[in-house]
Amino acid sequence: MIDLHYWPTPNGHKITLFLEEAGLPYRIVPVDIGKGDQFKPDYLAISPNNKMPAIVDHAPADGGAPISVFESGAILIYLADKIGRFLPVDLRGRTEVNEWLFWQMGGLGPMTGQYGHFTVYAPEQIPYAIDRYTNEARRLLGVLDRRLAGRAFIAGEDYTIADMAAYPWISPYAKAPIDLTDFPEVRRWHAAIAARPATQRAYARGPEVNPSAGKPLSEEEKKILFGGRPKA
Repeated sequence: MIDLHYWPTPNGHKITLFLEEAGLPYRIVPVDIGKGDQFKPDYLAISPNNKMPAIVDHAPADGGAPISVFESGAILIYLADKIGRFLPVDLRGRTEVNEWLFWQMGGLGPMTGQYGHFTVYAPEQIPYAIDRYTNEARRLLGVLDRRLAGRAFIAGEDYTIADMAAYPWISPYAKAPIDLTDFPEVRRWHAAIAARPATQRAYARGPEVNPSAGKPLSEEEKKILFGGRPKA
């Protein structure tokens, strides 16, 4: 059994995508990031960067005590190694998937996240910041579009953790959608993943955990999410 400490955000969705594809038994432990659950001592013990998601594997491959893993990319690698799927074992294939996994971790996720922050959540509209992150998000979509030309998935014909990492970050902000007209390969790839039954099951977990998803954030939630710890 795997405990998934989760809230329905793009990074959270990465892990439910994997677990539903893999058919691994798991239990969701909600981490309400709007209320500051990520700062609680019990959670910091497994995720010291006070970010979500994190997992606790109660049956690790070495047969030892439960092991916790934080950071979504590290979790995907850990789970893929655990079951021997979605990450090649050969040197070249594994390197290729890891390149694109870290491309998402270091580029697509953070830059699209900043685009979302300045277009949706910022208390004031800052044109320079909006233009900066809109252009960078679109540049990264162009990189992905070129990569997908002639390939079913990011690393070739097989669905991997690179795809699971990138998929949730394709225009994730309903209030500020990114126009994907110029990225036909991304649109084709995204639609194929969206149609997978495991994807549909993964995204169905979100409303179960947070029925208020999509509603405007309160001022206190904004302070917690973007300003640090909740009030004592």
